[in-house]
Amino acid sequence: MDNANERIARLSAALDRRELCARELVLDYLERIEQLDGNIGAFITVTAEKAIADAERIDAKRARGEEVSALAGIPFAVKDNICVEGVRTTCGSKMLKDYISPYTATAVQRLIDADAILLGKLNMDEFAMGSATDTSFFGVTRNPLDTDRVAGGSSGGSAAAVAADMAAFTLGSDTGGSVRQPAAFCGTVGLKSTYGAVSRYGLVSFASSLEQIGPISAGVGDNALVFGTICGYDKMDATTLRDFSFSFKGDASLRGIRIGVCNGAGNVSADVSHAVDTAGEILRSFGAKAFDVRLPDTDAALAAYYIISASEASSNLGRYDGVRYGYRAKEATGIDELFIRSRTEGFGDEVKRRIMLGVFCLNREGRDAYYKKALAAKRKISAQLDALFDSCDAVIAPIAPTTAFKLTNKKSRPVDIYRDDAFGVIANIAGIPSLCLPCGRDAEGMPVGVQIMGKKLSEPLLYSIGLALEQAIGGRS
Repeated sequence: MDNANERIARLSAALDRRELCARELVLDYLERIEQLDGNIGAFITVTAEKAIADAERIDAKRARGEEVSALAGIPFAVKDNICVEGVRTTCGSKMLKDYISPYTATAVQRLIDADAILLGKLNMDEFAMGSATDTSFFGVTRNPLDTDRVAGGSSGGSAAAVAADMAAFTLGSDTGGSVRQPAAFCGTVGLKSTYGAVSRYGLVSFASSLEQIGPISAGVGDNALVFGTICGYDKMDATTLRDFSFSFKGDASLRGIRIGVCNGAGNVSADVSHAVDTAGEILRSFGAKAFDVRLPDTDAALAAYYIISASEASSNLGRYDGVRYGYRAKEATGIDELFIRSRTEGFGDEVKRRIMLGVFCLNREGRDAYYKKALAAKRKISAQLDALFDSCDAVIAPIAPTTAFKLTNKKSRPVDIYRDDAFGVIANIAGIPSLCLPCGRDAEGMPVGVQIMGKKLSEPLLYSIGLALEQAIGGRS
C-alpha cells in the first residue's frame, strides 16, 4: 500500500476489477496495524473479527454481481468519541474505559450502509480536550512521519491512522480545529463542515453548539466522497439541516473566484506564512483573484470559544457521576463522596480544568461577566465573517501557528497551549466550513497545512479549491 492521494478511489477500482478482494484488503490493513501501531498509538480498539466477517459478506455481494457503492470493502476507523454498537467508546478517558455503546452514530451507520468496513476506534485527547493527543488515558499518539513529534489533537489518532495507511480514511470530531490541526500536522486532508451538515447523533458531546464530525483522508477527492456519504438530514439530530444537499464532481475550475489570503504574519512561523502565500499564488495561476484580507479578531474568537466550550462541557459532562454509567469509585461511604471521588479519579487534569472553568462561567456572577459576553462575541464574529464573504468567496489562512512540534517541546502553561488554537476556532464559532490540506513542507521536512474557509454550505467550492491546490502541489513535488 502507498500514500497516493486518492487512496479510496484506487482501492475501490482494484476491488471492482477483482485484483484483490475485501478480505485480503482487510487482512493487509490489520497486519499493518499490528506492525506499526505499537510505535504510533493510533488505535484504542481493533475490531478484527467483525471486520473480516464484513469483508467476506461484501465479497459475496460482489461475487453475486450486486451493485455496490464506491466505499464497499474500504477499511476505515473512527475517533473513540463516536459510538458504534457493541464496541467500546472510551473518549480516551478512564471515566469510560469499559463503556460499550448500545447504538451506532448516524455518520458511522451511513458508512456501514455503504459497505465500508470498520477496523476499530482511534485514540484522542480525553473527551476531545487537547491539541496533541497526549491527555488520553490510553497513552500518547505519535506522528507517523516523525514519532518524536505530536500527531496533533484532539483527533490525533484519526490523522495518524491515515498518515500511516492503517486505515483508508477515518472520522474525527472538530470542536475548535480538532480535525484540521492534526490533519495538518500529519500531512492529510480534513474537513470541518457547516454546522448541521453532518449528524451529531452518536457523538459524545463536549461542546454541542460548536462540534462536528468530519472525515480525514489522504486526498481531497476521497474526503469529498466520504463527506457526501455521511452528510445530510437526520431525524435523530434536530440541529441537522433539512435543505442541505452536496454534490462534487471533481471540478477544479477557479477562474474568477475571489480568494482572500490571510497569512497570519507575526502570529505564525515563517514556514506556515510562506505556505499560505504559496497557496494564494497557486490559485492565482488557476485564474482566481487572490488578495490579502484580515480575519476577525482572533483573540476575541479564542476567548469566546474557551468560555462557551468550557461552559457546555461542564453541563455535558455532568452525567458522569459514578451512578448511571462509567467509572465508579470503590468503597465510597455516601452519595456525595461517590460523586466527588468518581469524578476526581475518573477525569484527567485537562478535563477537570475545563469543567471548573465552565462552572465558574455559568455561576451567578460569571454568567453576565463572561458567558453572555462570549455569546455576544460569537454573534459579532459571525457577522464580521458574513461581511468578509461579501467581498470574497473563500479565505485561505493558517490552521496552526507551527508545524508538528516535538513531544518534549509542548508548552507547559495551559493558556499558552490554548493560544495556538486561535486560527482553528473561528470556523466553529461561526458554524462555517473549513477544509485543511497540506501545502508544502517546512525546513525540517514536516508537512505544512493550510485551511480554506467559506460561507455556510460552501463545501463544494472548498473542495474545488482544495483539488486545484492538491494537483498543483503534487506536480511540484
